[in-house]
Amino acid sequence: MTINERQEEIKSDFEVMSNWEDKYEYIIQLGKDLPLISEEHKVPENLIKGCQSRVWLHTELRDGKLYFTGDSDAVITKGLISLMIYVLSGHTPKDIASSDIYFIDAIGLSSHLSPTRSNGLLSMLKQMKLYAVAYQAKNNQS
Repeated sequence: MTINERQEEIKSDFEVMSNWEDKYEYIIQLGKDLPLISEEHKVPENLIKGCQSRVWLHTELRDGKLYFTGDSDAVITKGLISLMIYVLSGHTPKDIASSDIYFIDAIGLSSHLSPTRSNGLLSMLKQMKLYAVAYQAKNNQS
């Protein structure tokens, strides 16, 4: 499934929920369902700067594709990183770096999050794209 197909799937999931209480419950459930990150990856180097909560993001390149794992100490934030991982994990660095992440605005998330959570979400996206750009540059050198 492409990055845009995953974004469309998220849009469809959110369209069936009529209010934001249900949408937040869904986000929280996504966080609960997020596979656990290995404790060895919960190190300061993997903390995302700009998030009020602690958010760890680990990146691994396998078969030319980036795979992300993450965790947070806050339930909604953990759900947000789960959404980002679902959309971007398993794609090439080039696809991730050049992707247009539109689902955040399309589902109204950016206007319903507190400014600190919204900034944190953007920091997650920025960090994931930076990893993609770094891996892409590394592949071009080898």
